[in-house]
Amino acid sequence: MNVLAQSNEQIIRLSEIEIFPEHLEAYNAILKEESEASVRLEKGVIAIFPMYQKENPNQIRIIEIYANQEAYQSHLKTTHFIKYKTSTMEMVKSLKLVDMEAIDPKSMAMIFGKLKE
Repeated sequence: MNVLAQSNEQIIRLSEIEIFPEHLEAYNAILKEESEASVRLEKGVIAIFPMYQKENPNQIRIIEIYANQEAYQSHLKTTHFIKYKTSTMEMVKSLKLVDMEAIDPKSMAMIFGKLKE
């Protein structure tokens, strides 16, 4: 079954994170490792796409898309996520998780399909 066809079950989240400036380089390295491992190793992780504000690099945003609640709960128990969470806890000044809904979930496959390595 196509994971993207399950749009009504998907979890789409925007994580808004502020990092203490003195920890930014270390945080970014840990986040890069975690997001890559999540997408590569977890079938139910459709996307974990971290980015930062150009004008304020301490402001991190992560688009997270999970196939369903089960995939999200499974993600929280992985070694790579637990390592990320525990090793960055003191680096994070603030964290806000914003649950989102796709306006056009059918276009998601097309958007990701355009990306080539």
